[in-house]
Amino acid sequence: MRVRDLLAPGAPRLRLLAAEEELDRQVSGVMTTDLHDPGRYLHGGELVLTGMLWRTSPEDSERFVRTLASGGAVALAAGEAEVGPVPQDLVEACRRHRMPLLAVPDDIAFATLTEFIGRQVSADRAADLAALVDRHRLLVQAAGAGGLDAVLDLLGGDLDLDCWVLTPTGRVIAGPADHLGAADRDQLVRAHLAAQRQRRRPPHRARLVSGNYSLLPAAGQPEQEVPLADWMLAVAGDVTEWTVKRQQLAENLARLVAAERSRRDEGRRLRRRLADEVLTLLQRDADPAEISRTLYASAAMAARYEGAVPTEQQGEASWLVLSAEGTGLPDGTVRTVLEEALTDTSERALIAGAGSGAVVVLPALDASVPADALRELLAPLEAGLGSEGRITLGVSAPATEAGGLRGALEEARHARRIAAARVGRVCVAGPEELASHVLLLAAVPDEVRRAFRGRLLDKVIAYDIEHQADLVRTLEAFLRSDGSWTRCAAQLHVHVNTLRYRIGRIEELTGRDLSRLEDRVDFYLALELA
Repeated sequence: MRVRDLLAPGAPRLRLLAAEEELDRQVSGVMTTDLHDPGRYLHGGELVLTGMLWRTSPEDSERFVRTLASGGAVALAAGEAEVGPVPQDLVEACRRHRMPLLAVPDDIAFATLTEFIGRQVSADRAADLAALVDRHRLLVQAAGAGGLDAVLDLLGGDLDLDCWVLTPTGRVIAGPADHLGAADRDQLVRAHLAAQRQRRRPPHRARLVSGNYSLLPAAGQPEQEVPLADWMLAVAGDVTEWTVKRQQLAENLARLVAAERSRRDEGRRLRRRLADEVLTLLQRDADPAEISRTLYASAAMAARYEGAVPTEQQGEASWLVLSAEGTGLPDGTVRTVLEEALTDTSERALIAGAGSGAVVVLPALDASVPADALRELLAPLEAGLGSEGRITLGVSAPATEAGGLRGALEEARHARRIAAARVGRVCVAGPEELASHVLLLAAVPDEVRRAFRGRLLDKVIAYDIEHQADLVRTLEAFLRSDGSWTRCAAQLHVHVNTLRYRIGRIEELTGRDLSRLEDRVDFYLALELA
């Protein structure tokens, strides 16, 4: 029964004094008390009956009501037989804590009210139990027949209950998307991620302008849990005020969603293997034809998934490359997060990764992912990153053929370094932010890049390792200072003579002259290749 049922015709004659907006709370039982601190006897869902004998001063009302609210009581009924009319300070305390307050006239016995509530709750439990068995059977049937949408449609039609399955970026997996706006989804996922990060016990509750919601995690197997990528079940209303049986229904639904998530993850294994293969080919600068064959295999698999017929042209589209890195996050988190976030962008996205990083190769012609759009897409994740967690991403320009993917990967990595230099929990940089020399370096074959860098810097690095001389950092500072001895010495906090000695040692080791523009440019490019 609900609190409002105590004011309906046929119920004992009570008066409502406070919190009329909370009358839909579910009553699971009655507790009669005049203890100063009844908190340890509350289990949640009770209507508390009291003769107000605990009140000796107005301050007692605030303490008593605060204890009831923290203990999960759903309403307070104050009897007027012993101490007279309900005092105003108790009314104000109930308003502050949104606790429905009912006055029990002196001609109505507590036993009468307790008996009435007992009959109503017993009837509700019997009806709930019979309906629950039938609903569980229907839920299992719906899950096998039509997936999560069929399950949520069943709950909406049977219980008039709106539920949604959301990703941490606010994408709707299942449920009536038109009933939950983008702004509300954003607030819900941020509230859920913040609660998960703080390790609060679910269900988490969120109060929005559009109403109250309950949020339950729908994680996969324990070894696969990644809070920043796990689905969540959003339920309209506050499930903590439901009966125990209805709460079990919500928990079982969350388990059903988690099972669907695990089933979907199993289907991603082949795509992960293809993604790892593409990354390996790029890292060893493989033959473009070999890379193209792997991309075609990925396109063909996606086409079959979408019910289309694969063609050779599907492996020849323009491709974007994304480079991502996670800081202060468990290994594998960034890869899983991007898999979840980019699902709607393209079924043909290949997401590889090991450790804290990830590399994404996805068709540019199907769905371009500019840096701004990617930043907006991942913004809700900030709530779950905490003070130490961070995700940085770089996006390349489109590569028009497989042979250009190696350069696109280098371009994306350079862009990610730019993103990493910024302030923020989620930072993204695109190709338009790269200087022209970075684009030029990205197109240079790996072996040429390594040879160029080694010829200029290997001896300097070796000298630093042996003598702790800090020559590489001195060289970087000297070039940033445009060759100004005084500015560079001030930046390094050393005497100008010390700086001159270090630069002289670099010139001796390399045979270069740092007063010449050409040699400065060579050193600058070599450092960029580090």
